[in-house]
Amino acid sequence: MSTDPEHPDHRDDQGMDAPVTGESRQSDLDHRDGGRSGLRNPVRAVRVMGALTLVIEAVVLLLAIQPIRVLGGPHVTQAVTVVVVLAGVALVLASLLRYPAAWYAVGALNAAVTLSGFFQWALAVMGVVFALVWWYVLHVRRTILGSS
Repeated sequence: MSTDPEHPDHRDDQGMDAPVTGESRQSDLDHRDGGRSGLRNPVRAVRVMGALTLVIEAVVLLLAIQPIRVLGGPHVTQAVTVVVVLAGVALVLASLLRYPAAWYAVGALNAAVTLSGFFQWALAVMGVVFALVWWYVLHVRRTILGSS
């Protein structure tokens, strides 16, 4: 261990690493965002945020099956089938967010969830809520990555 503060192995009195200088921290940053966000890999962070949002959407859709069955209605079987298919589409889109087109396809997914309200009104409410959440995810993406 070195006592020279400029040496890479320098530690303070408590055994902690010495503060990182501005130059070395800047070299650690991913320059794709121009150093604005402070994230090491902002593209990956935004992609993970979107994927987790879609996984939560899929889980909520699957959890909605039982209430749809209990509420009943003339199109219960079709509503359950549509919910399972839409949950599967959400999971597939979560894995495809590395492609720019997938971010827009999620809008179509949310429109489909909203339109499935013709089978059960609760699905239309869920579709509107998911669309608002996805709008916020896109807003955060735009804030972190810039206009992309």
